[in-house]
Amino acid sequence: MDGYPPPAPAPMPQMGPQKPGMFTAVSIMTLISGISNIILSLIWSASLAISLVGILCVPFTLAPGVLGIFEIIYAAKLLANPPKPAQPSQAIAIMEICCILIGSIFSVASGVIALVAYNDPAVKAYFAQINAQAAMPPQQYPPQQQY
Repeated sequence: MDGYPPPAPAPMPQMGPQKPGMFTAVSIMTLISGISNIILSLIWSASLAISLVGILCVPFTLAPGVLGIFEIIYAAKLLANPPKPAQPSQAIAIMEICCILIGSIFSVASGVIALVAYNDPAVKAYFAQINAQAAMPPQQYPPQQQY
């Protein structure tokens, strides 16, 4: 009204360290890979349960489903805000690559990209930063005197 521009909005406080783009990409790919592994496991199990030989092979199709559950839990930890302490999970990335045996091409690509991303300096620094925050002891206040 006075000819002055409206005041700029206050900047939002940041809840933690800035996530690198590659870290976010690996987190989302791990989540999608987990969902696809669970769906693929259910499809393979249902299709193999029709025959007698297939019933014997069903336990092999359950492994991707279990991996999918682990992937979803790990991705949820990585995508949390504020960030939760976590280490790079090379075991999950290697198991994703092993999913080539059941035909999960997306999991293979996700595992390879995850292994490459875990060696990226920005991603390593981010993991170190979120784990250092978790290692800090809670702030203690001196006892108050009673009057």
